[in-house]
Amino acid sequence: MRKSYKFAKKKKIDLPAYKINFRIKAETLRVIDPEGNFLGELQTRDAIRRAEEFGLDLVEVNPSANPPVAKILDYGGFKYKQEKIVREQKKKVKKIETKGIRLSAKISAHDIETRIKQTEKFLGQGHKVKLELILRGRENQHRDIASGVITEFISKVTPPITVEQEISRQGNKLFAVIAPGSNQTNSQP
Repeated sequence: MRKSYKFAKKKKIDLPAYKINFRIKAETLRVIDPEGNFLGELQTRDAIRRAEEFGLDLVEVNPSANPPVAKILDYGGFKYKQEKIVREQKKKVKKIETKGIRLSAKISAHDIETRIKQTEKFLGQGHKVKLELILRGRENQHRDIASGVITEFISKVTPPITVEQEISRQGNKLFAVIAPGSNQTNSQP
């Protein structure tokens, strides 16, 4: 049976657990009112009573302080704003993928040129590129030729690049990882 994604649950955003109202265990709190004014150090039950007078919640915003800091505010709105901030931060994070380019020990010159163009395209987009060369059969005895192919390939890629991982071997594979380098152009008048 096919799985339907129409009614899939949305991913929840992880927020720090804030203690509200009667879940606050501290005996005294530094309390801030809804306008941002400092009300002083109050007993927890007095602070909760004040919050009820405003028709809002008492939220412990800094539990590590001595005594903890609590603010009188609408918890639903506060939680929504915190989720919004986290979502915006996630949007701004640039995801760097590692793209793969597969070579062979007997690769032709035209195929190398094609793969170089593809590699430059990936690097231009800001992705890392993993160069992979699989050795088959008797090619395993000529690892020097295979590493020469990878070295030649890296030298033909137009700068700026940085080699993040030198040529290394894992089983019958040789691989290296390259990343876009920093553009150091001085355009001063």
